[in-house]
Amino acid sequence: MSIPQSIADRSTEPETTIPEPLMKPLISDLIGPKKPTFSFEFFPPKSDEGADKLFDHITKLEDLAPSFVSVTYGAGGSTRQLTKDLVLRTDRETGLTVMPHLTCVKHTRADIDEILEGYAQGGIRNILALRGDPPNNEPYDWNTSEYRYASDLIHHIKSWGDRNKVNFAIGVAGFPEGHPSTPNRLEEMDHLKAKVECGADFIITQMFFENRDYYDFRDRCNLAGIRIPIIAGIMPVQSIKGMRRMAQLALGMRFPASMLRAIRRTDGSDESIRRVGVHWATEQSRDLLDHDVGGLHFYTLNKSGATLEIYKTLGVQNSNQLTDDPSLQI
Repeated sequence: MSIPQSIADRSTEPETTIPEPLMKPLISDLIGPKKPTFSFEFFPPKSDEGADKLFDHITKLEDLAPSFVSVTYGAGGSTRQLTKDLVLRTDRETGLTVMPHLTCVKHTRADIDEILEGYAQGGIRNILALRGDPPNNEPYDWNTSEYRYASDLIHHIKSWGDRNKVNFAIGVAGFPEGHPSTPNRLEEMDHLKAKVECGADFIITQMFFENRDYYDFRDRCNLAGIRIPIIAGIMPVQSIKGMRRMAQLALGMRFPASMLRAIRRTDGSDESIRRVGVHWATEQSRDLLDHDVGGLHFYTLNKSGATLEIYKTLGVQNSNQLTDDPSLQI
């Protein structure tokens, strides 16, 4: 996929310089061979009470020493201000490196420039660039959008950064089980490679439950010449209702038969199913760490319990113990 000329021509705007605030690390500098990252994802609450409750969970998870945390962006930019508020508050009130999500849907160049300037002034230097979804699955004409693809958004972020002397580390999404809107798997890899060629620094995958899907995806990326780190998305099953919602939101997601059998053995209560989900996610994490995963990204659903249990079951107190340089000699 080539960069649209209309966007490529926009790099002639005059350079400015954003004042240099106190900054956290670039995620691209944190990832390396035998050096996986560990991260947690949150979504912005819609009330002050919800924000305070989330911050209690963030504080608990901060003790696990994650490499970074990320904050989602509602469909069509519906949580634009809420995302920004949570990102800046987390950056200001904790020692965590924060990465906001940013999407193409319903955004003009002026919108994106304003968002980037706000983050740059706040010291935010990491962004997850996504195509995004229209709100409530409403009809949306991508041909009228200033950013038809995530690669367009990535190119704009890089160009804006060059003009304003701001270096952003940019993450993108990857889909081990296939992108729901791109059934052609060869074409799907072309889209991913276009994002990398436009400046993506690392990939965070959609959640998956079968590790061989991740390993195959990593191998296919390597064959396609995509050589940036690939962070695995992990989300423990919490309930039957949650499983159905996952299946609806992430079309094409596979629930392995062995997982379904384990769930069918339970009494059907949320607590018993949650235990199965935590155990499964723990075993996923252990196996991925044993096979040189680029990182583990936990989709927390704004709760700390499942992630804390996974770390506890892995026998560690924080992320530093999960690297490939263990201190305990046997």
